[in-house]
Amino acid sequence: MSAIALREIEGRSAGYYGLLAGLGLIMLLGLGSAYTMEEHGHVVTGMDNQIVWGMPHVFAVFLIVAASGALNVASIASVFGKTEYKPLSPLSGLLALALLAGGLMVLVLDLGRPDRLVVAMTHYNFKSIFAWNVFLYNGFFVIVGAYLWAMMDYTGTRYVRAAGMAAFLWRLILTTGTGSIFGFLAARQAYDSALLAPMFIVFSLAYGTAIFLLTLIAACRGAGRELGDALLKRLRGLLAVFVAASLYFVAVFHVTNLYITQHDGFERFLLLEGGVHTFLFWTVQVGIGGAAPLVLLLHPALNARRGALVLASALVVIGGLAQMYVTIIGGQAYPLVLFPGMQETSGFYDGQVHGYAPSLPETMLGLSGIAVALLIVAVSVKMLRFLPERLADTAGEH
Repeated sequence: MSAIALREIEGRSAGYYGLLAGLGLIMLLGLGSAYTMEEHGHVVTGMDNQIVWGMPHVFAVFLIVAASGALNVASIASVFGKTEYKPLSPLSGLLALALLAGGLMVLVLDLGRPDRLVVAMTHYNFKSIFAWNVFLYNGFFVIVGAYLWAMMDYTGTRYVRAAGMAAFLWRLILTTGTGSIFGFLAARQAYDSALLAPMFIVFSLAYGTAIFLLTLIAACRGAGRELGDALLKRLRGLLAVFVAASLYFVAVFHVTNLYITQHDGFERFLLLEGGVHTFLFWTVQVGIGGAAPLVLLLHPALNARRGALVLASALVVIGGLAQMYVTIIGGQAYPLVLFPGMQETSGFYDGQVHGYAPSLPETMLGLSGIAVALLIVAVSVKMLRFLPERLADTAGEH
C-alpha cells in the first residue's frame, strides 16, 4: 500500500458539518426511540407475540448482511490479486466494520432488555445459531480490524494477503450464519431451507457493493477527489452480476418451495394473496430492486452515465430492505402449521395470517443504525487515511 496515496479529507465545509449534524440527529432520535421502547415496553411498537421480529430486525439484518458484502472490493484486491482495487481496500474494510456496528447497535437496542446481552455473552447454547453468531460478529471485528492494520501500516504489508484471506473466509462464514438463523427454523414454512445460507451470501454481495458505490461516489464528490470512469465501470459490472445472481437465487428458492407440497400455502400467500407482502416482493424486491437496476446497469444508453449507476445502487438498497421485510415480517405473518393436514381454531389467532404495522419508534431505531454506520465512515475518513487522494483513469484503462 506504500505506493498508493491515501489522505484524510479536510472536512471543514458546511456540507460536511451539515452531514454530521443530520446523521447525529437521526442517531439521537433512534436512541430516544430505544428509550421509549425500553420505558413503555414493546406495546408501543407494531410487534406482538406473533410478530416478534419487527422493523428493527429488518434494518439490523440488512446492515449485517451488507457488512459482509462491503468487504468485496478489499477481497478482490488482496485475495484475487486485482491490484486496481487496492486503493479502495481501506475504505471497503472501514465500511464493512461500520455497517456491522450499525446493525448490531439496532439489534442490541431492540432486545427490550439490552442488559441481558451479558447473559448471551457468558452462557452459550451451542445448538443455537444465535450463540454461534456472537463469535462470528466479534471475530469479524477482530479479523477485519487486523486486515485494515496490515493494509494501512507499512510494517504489516507482508500480512495483507493472509489477513485478506482470513477476512474473506470469515465473511462467508458470518453470512452463512446469518442466513442459517432463518434456515434452521423448521417450524416456519417461509424458512426451513438450506438455500437461505448461500442466498444470503449472494444478497450480501449485491447490497454491500451497492452501498460501497454510493459511499465512494459521495465521498469523492464531497472531498473533491478525482474518480475515474474505468474503475466505476468495473464496479458497475460486478454489481450487475451480483444483482442477476440474487434474482436467480430468489427464483430457485421459490421454485423449490413450490415443488415441496408442505410449502404450497406460504408460496401462495407470498406470491399471490399476501397483500403488502406480495406487493413488496413483486414490485419492490423483484421490480425496483432487481429488474430496474439491471436495466440501468446494462442498457447501452444508460450504463455510461454516473447518475444511472447511483440510481441503480440506491434501488438495490431499497430492494434489499424490501427483501428483508418480506423474509422476516412475511415469514412470521403466515401462521404456523401446528397440525399438518388439519384445521385448528382458537382465540389465539391460530391458522390466521397476522397483520403488522411498524410504529415510528421502531422505524427510527432501524434508521439510526444506518446513520451510525455512515457517521462512523464520515468521521473516520476525516481522522485517518482511508480515502485515496486520486482515482483518475490511467493509460490503458477503458
